Amino acid sequence: TMPSIFSYQSAEVDWCESNFVRSAVIAEYYNTDGTSLFSFLLLAPLNFLVLEAFSELQVNHGTFVSFLLAGAFSMYFHMTLSYVGQLLDELSILWTLAVAYSFWYPQAYFPKCIKTRRHFFWLTGITTVISTLMSFVKPTLNAYALNCIAFHLLYMTWRELKKCNDKRVHRMAAVMVMWWALAITSWISDRWLCWLWQAINFPYFHSFWHVLIALSLLYCCPLVIYFDVSYEMPSFKPKLEYWPSDSWPVVVPYVTLEEPHKQC
Repeated sequence: TMPSIFSYQSAEVDWCESNFVRSAVIAEYYNTDGTSLFSFLLLAPLNFLVLEAFSELQVNHGTFVSFLLAGAFSMYFHMTLSYVGQLLDELSILWTLAVAYSFWYPQAYFPKCIKTRRHFFWLTGITTVISTLMSFVKPTLNAYALNCIAFHLLYMTWRELKKCNDKRVHRMAAVMVMWWALAITSWISDRWLCWLWQAINFPYFHSFWHVLIALSLLYCCPLVIYFDVSYEMPSFKPKLEYWPSDSWPVVVPYVTLEEPHKQC
C-alpha cells in the first residue's frame, strides 16, 4: 500500500542530518529547532516591526506574514519529513516570492504587454498557479527551481545598483550577497557532500542554510523597499538606516524617507 502523504518520512527529500537522533517525534532536530528557524520566526517580525516603527512607508503586510508561514511550514516539514510537509515548505516559498514580485517588482521592468500593476498581478497570479501545479510533477526539483529565482533577483539588484551612487546602498547589497553566497554554499554542501559531513559527524549544513538565508533576507527586504520608493514615491528620497545603531555589530536595516527641498 502507498504510504499516507501525511506520514513521517513520506517525502521525496531527506536532508543530511540523521533522523530521530535527539527526539522520537522530531525527524531532523537541528533543521527544526529554533536555532535554524529563528530567522523566519524572529528576524522576519523584527524586521517588520522596525519598518513599521521607523518608516513612513506603507509596508506590505502580506509579504512578512508569508515569511512567518514559510518558517512554520519548514518546521513542520523537517519535523515530519512528510510529503505534505515538503510541498507546503516549497510552495510557501513560491507564494512568498509571488507576493513580493506582485507588490515590489518595478513597473519599469514589466513586459511590454503589461501596462498596469493590476495586469501584472494577474500575470503573477496565473504564473503562480501554473508553477504550483507543476510542483506536484517532480517535487525533488522544486528546491532547485526556487533557488534559481535568486539569480534573477541578483540580476535586478545589479541593474538597480548601476543607477545608484549611494555607497550605503552598495554596501548593504554586498552584505546581502555575502549572506546569500554562504547560504547557497551550505545548501549545496548538505545536498551533494552529505557523505563527507556524515563521515566527520557534522551533517548540519542545512540548518546553517536556514539561518544564513534569513540574514540575507533581512538585508534584502529594506533594499527592495529602497528601490521601490525610488520608482513609486519620486518626491521622496529614501535613506537606509540601522537599528539600534550603526555602530552595533548586529543590526536590523530599515528605510526612512527624506522629502527633498524644493528648488526655487
